[in-house]
Amino acid sequence: MGSRFVPAVLLVLLVVVHAQLWFGRGSISNVSDLQQRLETQKADNAKAQLANERLSAEVGDLKEGLEMVEEKARIELGMVKPNEVFVQLVR
Repeated sequence: MGSRFVPAVLLVLLVVVHAQLWFGRGSISNVSDLQQRLETQKADNAKAQLANERLSAEVGDLKEGLEMVEEKARIELGMVKPNEVFVQLVR
């Protein structure tokens, strides 16, 4: 009886391992699905990164543009901010 028991246990274990391979959490179809989802997420992340970089560049341009406008208004038009005193030196 003992000699028949070992192969039966091994056969059951083999069936369990095979079932996990085909239908379980780490199954081939599950891994394939997760890889597809990963590729989709990577593509979405790349698009979001590109949009973030574009927005960051736009914010930088706006900040720099406002500073240039302010400087030009001060130099050419003599504009001042509230609570500032305008002093013009003539050489």
